[in-house]
Amino acid sequence: MIIRIFQVTTHPGKEEEFSKFFHETAIPLMKKTKGCHTVLPGAPMPDHPRKFAFVMVWETLSALKAFVGEDYESPHIDPAEAELVQSRQITHYQLVDA
Repeated sequence: MIIRIFQVTTHPGKEEEFSKFFHETAIPLMKKTKGCHTVLPGAPMPDHPRKFAFVMVWETLSALKAFVGEDYESPHIDPAEAELVQSRQITHYQLVDA
């Protein structure tokens, strides 16, 4: 399984608008995406009100690539959120059984 950590920092003043997109569009989309085993959405903490995150566990790298394409290491965003996002970061890990 693949852990995908996707982090977004909004433009100043766009927190509320992005939060609406995050809760109404992004979270429901990820929860119903085939091959995405677990979705853990993260809302901002008070000391960093512009930072949002998703931690996703994908069944396989193939399933992840089927969703985002071969360039899975690039942090793709929905065109609807492009004007709201100042920066984005993505990191992948192999899931380890504890």
